[in-house]
Amino acid sequence: MFKKVLIANRGEIAVRVIRACRELGVRTVAVYSEADRDSLHVQLADEQVCIGPHQPARSYLNIPAVISAAEVTNADAIHPGAGFLAENAQFAEACEDCRITFVGPSAENIRTMGDKVDARKAVVKSGVPLVPSSSSTRRRSRRNVQEVIETEEEALAIARDIGYPVMIKAAAGGGGRGMRAAHNDVSLVALFRTTRAEAEAAFGKPDVYIEKLIQHAKHIEFQVLADHHGNVVHLGERDCSIQRKHQKLVEETPSLLDDKCRDEMARHVIRATRSIGYRSVGTIEFLVEDDGSHYFLEMNTRIQVEHTITEMVTGLDLVKWQLRVAAGDELEFDQRDIRGRGHAIECRVNAEDPAQGFAPSPGTLTQYRVPGGPGIRVDSHAYLGYAVSPFYDSLLGKLCAYGDTRDEAIARMRRGLDEYVVEGVHTTIPFHRRVMDDPAFVAGNVHTDFLETSASV
Repeated sequence: MFKKVLIANRGEIAVRVIRACRELGVRTVAVYSEADRDSLHVQLADEQVCIGPHQPARSYLNIPAVISAAEVTNADAIHPGAGFLAENAQFAEACEDCRITFVGPSAENIRTMGDKVDARKAVVKSGVPLVPSSSSTRRRSRRNVQEVIETEEEALAIARDIGYPVMIKAAAGGGGRGMRAAHNDVSLVALFRTTRAEAEAAFGKPDVYIEKLIQHAKHIEFQVLADHHGNVVHLGERDCSIQRKHQKLVEETPSLLDDKCRDEMARHVIRATRSIGYRSVGTIEFLVEDDGSHYFLEMNTRIQVEHTITEMVTGLDLVKWQLRVAAGDELEFDQRDIRGRGHAIECRVNAEDPAQGFAPSPGTLTQYRVPGGPGIRVDSHAYLGYAVSPFYDSLLGKLCAYGDTRDEAIARMRRGLDEYVVEGVHTTIPFHRRVMDDPAFVAGNVHTDFLETSASV
């Protein structure tokens, strides 16, 4: 095991990694921006290094600064957390060049699965179903060309061949960015330009592709874990269908898929993970239609925000295992040993105002009290007097509720939301209360268009 790990992140995920390291007997180094000087992860770590001003590009995304902090503190590993540099292949390579272990998959895995076009090519070899796209139209298959579309004329031809509505997606996109739905030729032309510009600004290249927009589908993801000894397991699936602008708001596990669909998807997940030689925790995401048809969306090559609920139903500590796998340990269990028990739900409590279109709500917390009691877990970096920064993600905490049944998990989540007190900023707690009481959610009848179709939330 490592002697010292630097956590290249902030917020609740940095706190989560620090706590896992402490339980493993590993010393920790927190890096922070000037705006995060008083953050909880800075207080909890054994050592602290300021790496720059509040701008992410000059601090948390500054690869030389992060590497220098690791070298100065003699850290032998870097955990990237979730977000910022977590899925940056250049960063993983920089760690390797400096003989610092990157706690995650290989740079090659990150690069391949981070490019949505390359990811589709990688998983289709293992039989994973794909959404009809710019690579699967008759016109393009005859020409044997790449999925990436460079001109409006190409985009129009592809969209007409696939059939509207379609999604225009940045090849290097992620986190809900670089995605636009087009319903006709006019909107396609306008959004094609917009998406290319957004892709270049956010990801450094304007490459986009087009795929069929699957409407009224569930967003289902499978958690995988693979070591360096050839062992690959999945830890079940999560339903992440309740989203706003492709950003997840509520997640639960297990989903309400039937066993036949679940087992078929699980086989696809294991084959795909093995086929790319993946090593670490990861998540493979799908769109699932009501008839069980499922299509690969993407693979996230990092720990997910919602890993918490998988931990609650499996009893496994995913962050510890991520660290152990990076250190070379072999998994101590196989697929037969993994048995999910009960049901867990996560609500992301963000400093946002649902009444104002989920606008960010920075400010200082004048009251902060987290819930407790049976089946409740809160992962948070906030505290009384904490200043919610306008410069970073608005997540305050993850409220998770576990029950022997889904009904019990919902009841405990309702109680947890009622006990969760945050004053000084607006939060998404009122929104989550409405979701928990929504008849469609209670019945398990939710899809990715839930927010657009529900009258009660």
